Amino acid sequence: MADMPLIVDVKRHSLEDGPGIRSVAFFKGCPLRCIFCQNQEAQDPRAEIAFSARECVACGGCVDACVSGAIDPESSLRVRRGRCKRCGECARACPGGALRLVGTYYPPEALAEILLRDTSFYRHSGGGVTLSGGECTLYPDYLQALLRILKVKAVSVVVETCGDFDWAGFEDKVLPYVDLIYYDLKFADPRRHLAYTGKSNRRILRNFRRLVARGADVRPRVPIVPGVTATPENLAGIVDFLCDAGAAEVSLLPYNPLGFHMAEELGKSRPALPERFMSAEEEQEVDELVRGILGAR
Repeated sequence: MADMPLIVDVKRHSLEDGPGIRSVAFFKGCPLRCIFCQNQEAQDPRAEIAFSARECVACGGCVDACVSGAIDPESSLRVRRGRCKRCGECARACPGGALRLVGTYYPPEALAEILLRDTSFYRHSGGGVTLSGGECTLYPDYLQALLRILKVKAVSVVVETCGDFDWAGFEDKVLPYVDLIYYDLKFADPRRHLAYTGKSNRRILRNFRRLVARGADVRPRVPIVPGVTATPENLAGIVDFLCDAGAAEVSLLPYNPLGFHMAEELGKSRPALPERFMSAEEEQEVDELVRGILGAR
């Protein structure tokens, strides 16, 4: 198979990623670089080494295991990223789990076998499988092979996407097998989208319109980030776009800073964003703001 995506994790028994009880496969690789990304380990499509200092027992096994000399036991970062070959030998030699190889390849049949272990939960709860990331739509050939297996077993499939995908590949190889699409819209203004995600949102907005026109069950969502996406101007712009596209309802994703520590574990800078969750009152203010804008349209 031409594209061989890595899987960051498979979360079983999720109640947050679609109807019922679900298993969620997190694919590695994303076309965007959102500064507020909750899954920093899923941005780079390649395998990565994560280091957690609090788990380190200072045994020195990683130094002996690394043939490229990428381990510096005197550095708080531990891994010299420029030298690292991403082979994972240091992680395999680490007894405390301080070093971890992030990203594993599964043939479609092997991933399907894992996802189908909870078929009885799906059936009795109205659940199924959710494909997330990262951005799973980067791998349409792989998804088609996986989805064909799941659909033979009548498993409901949800796709979570940023929307920056090739339409032709998605329409032909993914859409026929998908029951529900969670579609994240971060900004209405292309310039702000570029500034905070690294790419324009033109293709994202165009793909959303296409899905609505096709009659797909697509549910727009807005990640709420204080001072970034949660501004009256941005929310009004997104609502205007949704109304014009023919999909006036939108869900708000509560701000979640818990994933930011992963940036440091991967040798990146921690995002300069609030470290705390929004209060219930703050979330209610944003919700009322959006409902008010919708009501005025």
